[in-house]
Amino acid sequence: MKKLLDKFLFAVMVLMVVAPAVSVFLWMLSLSLKNEVDTLAYPPALIPSSPTLANFIAVFDGGPFFSYFLNSVIVSGSATLMAIAVGVPAGYGITRMKARKMLLTIMIARMTPAISFLIPLFTVFQAIGLTGTLAPIIVTHMVITLPITVYIVAGYFETLPRELEEAATMDGCSVWQSFRHVALPLARPGIMVAAILAFIFSWNNFVFGAVLAGRETRTLPVAIYNVLTFEQIAWGPLAAAALLVTLPVLILTLFIQKEIVGGLTAGGVKGS
Repeated sequence: MKKLLDKFLFAVMVLMVVAPAVSVFLWMLSLSLKNEVDTLAYPPALIPSSPTLANFIAVFDGGPFFSYFLNSVIVSGSATLMAIAVGVPAGYGITRMKARKMLLTIMIARMTPAISFLIPLFTVFQAIGLTGTLAPIIVTHMVITLPITVYIVAGYFETLPRELEEAATMDGCSVWQSFRHVALPLARPGIMVAAILAFIFSWNNFVFGAVLAGRETRTLPVAIYNVLTFEQIAWGPLAAAALLVTLPVLILTLFIQKEIVGGLTAGGVKGS
């Protein structure tokens, strides 16, 4: 009886956490399939009376959507790869040096509002003539991807048994060889989780792209903002555009959710 009650309470808690996100997603899906009459109807209805794909067509007709999609892939992919290339060795070094204060400093940089970095970075990129290209967006997105990568990877390296690296050192391996051949393969699940989360955070970022991007280098979140008009808010196309931006990340998360859960739980098991 107690186990049944515990499962019921757990299910209720999960429902309370998930319900708001699911409700917003379903309402966004509903708006994207409604015509203008259904959108403005009162009281509003979740199920459209006459579903239509006109809002999605309007999004593709309103601008080079595939070009913006490619920009987002390039920016998020590049920022993630650069964060992994820099963050994994940094996380390993921080862990082995037990530099917890440095790790805290990195997380403070992640929690600092993006506008604090945006103004000086914009000034620098404008001075060297890079504004309007993808390069400054990729670099600024490392403000998002690098700290989260270092934090996750450092926490994972901390759970790995030191005895394996010490054994490798006794066999003649250098610090770099011990990192490359022993620690790095063992930390693969943690690195995967860090890469996935870094990519998602970069994909959803709006501020840097809105200021630094040009007309042809906009990312998808910035492209959604352009759906808004001064006369009125086109809720249907706006919801359709938001759904198209959310869909790749949603599909990615569904396909690799086992990797995420496995990576997060593996570190906890090894550290116990």
